[in-house]
Amino acid sequence: MATTTKFRPKALVRASGGPRYAAALAVDAFGTGLLRPFLLLYGVMVLRLSAPLTGIAMTVGIVAGLVCMPAVGRWLDRGARSTVVAASMLVRALGVGLLMATPTGHVWLFTTAALFLGIGNQAWPAAHAALVATVAHGRDRDTALAAGRALRNAGLGVGALIATACLAGGTTALQALAVVTGLAYLAAAALSWSVRLYARPTAHPAQDGEDHGPAPRMRALLAANVVYVFCLNVPEIALPLVLVTQLDASPVWSAAIFVANTVLVVTLQVPVTVLMSRFPRPTVLAVAGVLLAVSYLGFLGATALGHGWAAPAIAVVSVVCTIGEIVYAGSATALVTALAPAHALGRTLARFELSTGFGLAVSPAVIAALAPHGPAALWGSLTAATLLSASAVATEKDQATPHSVPAPSPAPAGSTPAAAEVTCDDGAR
Repeated sequence: MATTTKFRPKALVRASGGPRYAAALAVDAFGTGLLRPFLLLYGVMVLRLSAPLTGIAMTVGIVAGLVCMPAVGRWLDRGARSTVVAASMLVRALGVGLLMATPTGHVWLFTTAALFLGIGNQAWPAAHAALVATVAHGRDRDTALAAGRALRNAGLGVGALIATACLAGGTTALQALAVVTGLAYLAAAALSWSVRLYARPTAHPAQDGEDHGPAPRMRALLAANVVYVFCLNVPEIALPLVLVTQLDASPVWSAAIFVANTVLVVTLQVPVTVLMSRFPRPTVLAVAGVLLAVSYLGFLGATALGHGWAAPAIAVVSVVCTIGEIVYAGSATALVTALAPAHALGRTLARFELSTGFGLAVSPAVIAALAPHGPAALWGSLTAATLLSASAVATEKDQATPHSVPAPSPAPAGSTPAAAEVTCDDGAR
């Protein structure tokens, strides 16, 4: 059994990339919360596009953004860290700029803006995980990744709350939110770039154009991750769909569940990750699948209680679902970074984020297709798929010999040692 990690706040900030990088994460998440939940409304209200056309354009942009991931992985494997994070934020700033420049009714320019936003959103998680994996190691890395997720959810929640309050201003408010979002992305990119973290794996010193082998396959883990990711869309898509359209419940229930989910993630992500650090990562990830499956069965049972009790019961079960989400988020990326050999960290994370992005892209369509066939079709299918995925995670052979990203040796800026190089101007070594 692994020793449980304990963190003091200052140590946690250092392990997460340093104070400037933490500030960049907060600013970036705040800007994202201002606009991303309301991008569909921007297309409909400001650009006068139809809702179906806007949704299709957003989906095309998100899916097309996945194409950039192999290039991001190779860039990371050449040693880039903070530069890739900053680039992902700059690409989103460009997307916001295109969005603001889009004339009324121009769907293709809106699609292009959604594409740049999608590229940035897809590239950021892998770049962030690689940066944290370079700064922190072992179970410290797991907790640092969890802290980053908690901070990001807090920023997203604050941004979304402010944006919701501003929506009464109509199209003018949406345009103003876009401006602030673009400025937030620019500021976050500048903060990230200023950290100037670069790393070269010690185990396999890279030469120009030299390749040290492919990233690990992780086929079962990647396939399972596509199903696990559905849990992220349950509070935002599945539960509102069931509560409002099938149970005729007030939309207040959906809003309350979403707020509770955000608060629980912000407050429990780090403590739960630290608590689970005493167990092997594959075991923890399998436990997450079991928790999610139990919550899906709970939703199935709750819908059978009738209109008077169903909504409160669903709200209670959603807490179990959120705990499963927290355990999943605290173990999945950490497991991937532990399995990845140092020379293929970027490519390994890129493949993992491809599976995550694919799951996020298809889950709304799958949920919407299953829901009309009744609660058993929706929740029964999700339960079976998630339990199968948990079983695959627990038994995948590749997990028997995890790699650890080695702690690189520090070097002053501008030096080029033969084996390793890490430069960080923010005390995040």
